Amino acid sequence: MNIIRCSGIRPTHALLALIASALLLSGCGGESTESLPDTTTGSTTVSYSGPVPATDDVLNFKRSIWDNLAPQNRCGSCHNDGGQSPQFVHQNDINIAYARANTIVNLADPSQSQLVTKVAGGHQCWLESTTACADILTAYIVNWADGAEGSVKTVELRAPAIKDVGNTLAFPEDSSGFATHVYPLLTEYCSECHTGSGQTPYIASADVAIAYDQAKSRIDLGDLEDSDNNPVLLADASSRLVQRLRDEQHNCWDGSCTDSAMIMLAAIQNFIATLGEPEPIAENLVTSKALNLNQDGLLANAGGRFEDNVIALYEFKTGEGQTAFDTSGVAPALDMALSGNVGWVGGWGVEFGPSFQNESGATVSAGKAQGSTEASSKLHALLTGSGEYSLEAWVVPGNVVQEDARIITYSGSSTARNLTLGQTEQLYDVLHRSTTSDQNMAFSTENNPMLLQATLQHVVVNYSPGKGREIFVNGQATGDLDPDDPGLLTDWDDTFALVFGNETDGNSPWEGALRMVAIHNRALTPEQVQVNFEVGVGQKFFLLFSVSHLIDGMDQSFIVFEVSQFDSFGYLFSNPFYIDLDDEKSPSAVPLEGMRIGINGREPVVGQAFANLNLTLGGADYQPGSGQPLSRLGTVIALEDGPDADEFFLTFERLDERRDVRSEGLLTAQPEPVDLEPVSAIGLKTFDEVNASMSKVTGIPVTAEAVATTFTKVKQQLPTVENIEGFLASHQMAITQMAIQYCDLLVSDQSRRNAFFPDFSFTENAATAFDVAGQAQVTGPLIREFVGENLATQPANTAIENELGGLMTKLSDCGGSCPPGRTETVVKASCAAVLGSATTLIQ
Repeated sequence: MNIIRCSGIRPTHALLALIASALLLSGCGGESTESLPDTTTGSTTVSYSGPVPATDDVLNFKRSIWDNLAPQNRCGSCHNDGGQSPQFVHQNDINIAYARANTIVNLADPSQSQLVTKVAGGHQCWLESTTACADILTAYIVNWADGAEGSVKTVELRAPAIKDVGNTLAFPEDSSGFATHVYPLLTEYCSECHTGSGQTPYIASADVAIAYDQAKSRIDLGDLEDSDNNPVLLADASSRLVQRLRDEQHNCWDGSCTDSAMIMLAAIQNFIATLGEPEPIAENLVTSKALNLNQDGLLANAGGRFEDNVIALYEFKTGEGQTAFDTSGVAPALDMALSGNVGWVGGWGVEFGPSFQNESGATVSAGKAQGSTEASSKLHALLTGSGEYSLEAWVVPGNVVQEDARIITYSGSSTARNLTLGQTEQLYDVLHRSTTSDQNMAFSTENNPMLLQATLQHVVVNYSPGKGREIFVNGQATGDLDPDDPGLLTDWDDTFALVFGNETDGNSPWEGALRMVAIHNRALTPEQVQVNFEVGVGQKFFLLFSVSHLIDGMDQSFIVFEVSQFDSFGYLFSNPFYIDLDDEKSPSAVPLEGMRIGINGREPVVGQAFANLNLTLGGADYQPGSGQPLSRLGTVIALEDGPDADEFFLTFERLDERRDVRSEGLLTAQPEPVDLEPVSAIGLKTFDEVNASMSKVTGIPVTAEAVATTFTKVKQQLPTVENIEGFLASHQMAITQMAIQYCDLLVSDQSRRNAFFPDFSFTENAATAFDVAGQAQVTGPLIREFVGENLATQPANTAIENELGGLMTKLSDCGGSCPPGRTETVVKASCAAVLGSATTLIQ
């Protein structure tokens, strides 16, 4: 691991470069930048006629900050000349505005700028989500900080507040206390929107179990008493249900939002009071200090990604409501309205589901997110202007059998589009309009027909006039070649809309989750695609667990984990390392054994991937300023109370001279093994065995074009395991298609058919060719070559002959002379009937 150093920095500001996480940790104070290729996009929405910018930096400020915030519906109504301080959008002198802005902006750490934190706290946010406003303001400041040079941003490690592992409460499985105290308020005042048929979260669902599950992450169990055992006051309450009323004036009742918030807090406190006393942590445990993910975590998402050309960005951070916000900072904001069966995914994301009937019997349509045609027109303007694009997304397909499913589309109907990323079973499909391509002809990942999997995947679609379309999955090019010559995007339609999870008409639903979507107006290079893949997706933090109290003489020692909310049910802990933030100190042969992760005062039984650690801190493995890696493993710890409430800590069997001697309990007696059901002596041939068998008995090579094409198409429908219990109807359909192709090639080739059916006349009309003798001349070779006589349980030859004879008689009954070619067709059908039977499938 490498470290970037700057002179004049105190050794306590040591920083780590985490290459595995594609993040650079710099010691230059906050976020720093490294030069990269540029593309800055700005927009002017207010006319300016004052003095010219004094420097290039003032000009960058105007393009990135002033132009976006000067309008009256942003900050211009208050913070202009003659308005309130600071006058950072001064409309008569951009140089004055620049000077004032520098007092509230942190270019080294944009997300910590006073301008951002003020709005994040609820001040003058112009959207429904303060998180979205904060993200957009951060993007503006990042653009200013980058200037004209572009950058990969870096993250600094900072020591968190030190706090002991506390006695903790946990939500009980029984929802009766919630149902008594909190649920009545939610059903009375929130049921108009937050039921199973409305918007998430479903805190007022008619099913109290669903409401309880959805409300847990919005109730802080610490809202009963503070550390001095005094009742928590309204101003200090942390429960989201209270904050929405107190700070955001969301759907208040009873006269005022303050009164509504007080009533909600009282109900929550009454519920918490039913939970009893917190359980103390076991005294024998050797523990680190405690951390909370959202309160103490150092946000790691600031680093690593290439986003210089992003014109629309969706990170799905809001976690609630009916809008997915475009936080690219490029006007106009292309916000997406959520409708139908759409839910938020923990750790950033949205999930699209199929249509269903809700608890009241009404039909809820399949999920969809759609932008307005007016806002979507910025894609037309900026992508046709550049003539190229990258569509980047982190996707989780819900299954591998859905077809004609739209993941992301910029279109007007199911047959009119500018660009579409879709799914057909295990293929990603790309359809787009250009001067050389058919907008309805899919370019798919056929080079690897099973590339799409029902798991988290990073997908990038590139288009440029020089290379045409390219598809990347998990950082690697798929190897598929665009069949169309590169063209221009001049034929794109600016009246279309951007849609996620469906088509504009709602008839091509996709089941799955989107964790991030970015649209770039320049094609990413393969190296940039790889970097963006390695950075990953979702809300990620560094948690710095203090162990200074356990290691003598090391006052700024931490064990650091990269932690993210994996989904709505768990946290991912990975890449642990040890570091002391004082570069002048190094550990000296400090033993570390048996590290475990604790949550809410206890050690979970599941997920302890680091329990077998046995290593020594210090020596050649420790590098001052960059630390010492502890493990390459990762593990998932079950979510309990949510990222706002769950408290984490580490325990050790040994760290330095502190020990927790553990003894493993006796193994419980194992029950007597149960006799399994008898296993069949016969089984299925797998897909490759079926193909090889048909090739062997017909003499047609598996490489024959028609056979290879059909096999690639139906391969996933053929058996993958030999267990006879796994037989499906789809297996038989696929085998039939394979049999038809093999028999077609066999009978169409004159030399092959004459060798296979030496006594049969293919030139005779079908009306007379299939008499008793003719039928025998066909059935004989088929039984001899395909069926054989080595199974005692197979049908008698006469039964097969009678079955095939009846088929040939029926197919050759033309009411007189049959048309030319009918004789070959009848033989092909008879051949396929035998080859596609159990004789090929069973072994």
